[in-house]
Amino acid sequence: MATLDIALLKSFVAVARAGSIRAAADRVGRTQSALSLQMKKLEDIAGAPLLHRTGSGVTLTVAGERLIGGAERILAAHDETLALMRPRGLRGALSFGCPEDYLTAFFPALLRRYGQDHPDVEIEIVCAPTVELRPMLARRRIDLALISVPGAAAGVDILRHEPLVWIGAPALLEAQPLPLALAGPETVDHRMARAVLDAAGRAYRVTHASNGLAGLLAIARSGLAISVVTGAAVPADLCVLSDGLPPLPRIGMTVTCASPRPTPVVRAFGDFVAAALRSD
Repeated sequence: MATLDIALLKSFVAVARAGSIRAAADRVGRTQSALSLQMKKLEDIAGAPLLHRTGSGVTLTVAGERLIGGAERILAAHDETLALMRPRGLRGALSFGCPEDYLTAFFPALLRRYGQDHPDVEIEIVCAPTVELRPMLARRRIDLALISVPGAAAGVDILRHEPLVWIGAPALLEAQPLPLALAGPETVDHRMARAVLDAAGRAYRVTHASNGLAGLLAIARSGLAISVVTGAAVPADLCVLSDGLPPLPRIGMTVTCASPRPTPVVRAFGDFVAAALRSD
């Protein structure tokens, strides 16, 4: 009877998440040829191709999609059992997605504290806006993510609320129409900023765009447009504009795992982030 080897399943999950054998090889510390041989061996066991190989990487076949869920459940049970047998603290690796403004505002201290308590946990940080993190979670390219949701989102465990604020040069408040620098149109902050200006009847135009915090801050510093960021991410050298513009709503923050059965390492880090943000 054919059996599924833990090492093969770990490599398969790494390839599926990375979207290419080259990227997965860098992540797991193997050569591309060794990883390719592992995938061939696993396909022989499965009796069907698991990966579509293209010039830009790999995607899962129908058989690969069937295997990925079971592989993650097996690995989660394996890691949990191993942790019970060897209670020497958490050990393993995870990939964590986070928008740049949250990463800048909250995580230097949180990661330092977590690293001191759990030195054997390796954390890969993927910095991207929520609209990019959601499909990464759906495809299991990352293990978990801190994402933004509307402040009044129903059925969501909101860890904390953060206000959105206008930042930029006060002189721009007199401009008609108001020049704006916003993140992409799919983002929560973009939609909320336009909604409150439309409701107030204030003329505006989006003159600059950036999905990264650094870009929005740079545009605000240039004096060319007014940006929208979370209050916690405003640096000391930029002004929060509270007069002359309609107030912005708050957004919620929540931790979401890619798998319904995360590994003990992933679950522990998610619990740590949730507890830290709730109490901060």
